[in-house]
Amino acid sequence: MFRSLIVYATSLTRLLPVQTFQVFGHEIVINVSKKYLLATLMFLHHHSNSNYQLLTSISGVDYPERDERFEIVYDLLNIRSNSRIRIKTQTDEINPLPSVVSIYPSANWWEREIWDLFGVFFSGHPDLRRLLTDYGFEGHPLRKDFPLSGYFELRYDEDQRVVVCEPIELTQEFRTFDFHIPWSQDLKKIT
Repeated sequence: MFRSLIVYATSLTRLLPVQTFQVFGHEIVINVSKKYLLATLMFLHHHSNSNYQLLTSISGVDYPERDERFEIVYDLLNIRSNSRIRIKTQTDEINPLPSVVSIYPSANWWEREIWDLFGVFFSGHPDLRRLLTDYGFEGHPLRKDFPLSGYFELRYDEDQRVVVCEPIELTQEFRTFDFHIPWSQDLKKIT
């Protein structure tokens, strides 16, 4: 099985503009440039030997130290042979990725989620708007440089009987911790 996956992945490198490929267990992982992403996914969907008809997920990973900091991962499934393939591509905050909703309609939700949480723009998407955060939300919360506490806090004001949105004030004194461990005295007596 492993040998046949390597043979198949090698044949894909002859047909597609694959940068690198790896085989992990029973799954092929292919890295492609973002300019060839749409053509690669179209081939894998329509070619009779590939026949990856189902997009099972799209996920994003943030690597802030890289020039192209976002890695977008497409997981595909061939239902007939129960084989999986993973396509990876990289982009930054400025350059968009092509939307794959025309090939895989289920990509609509995941592309909106990645736009909302990472800020990766998908050109040609039919309805790219926030999905999990509020429409007035500033920033993208799954980026590594997003502050853990956020930029604003919401609280309910009893006097006004409304939810109030205020900038966060982190006025907190340094805490002093007592690192005294009661049983450490017993250890000193033993030694």
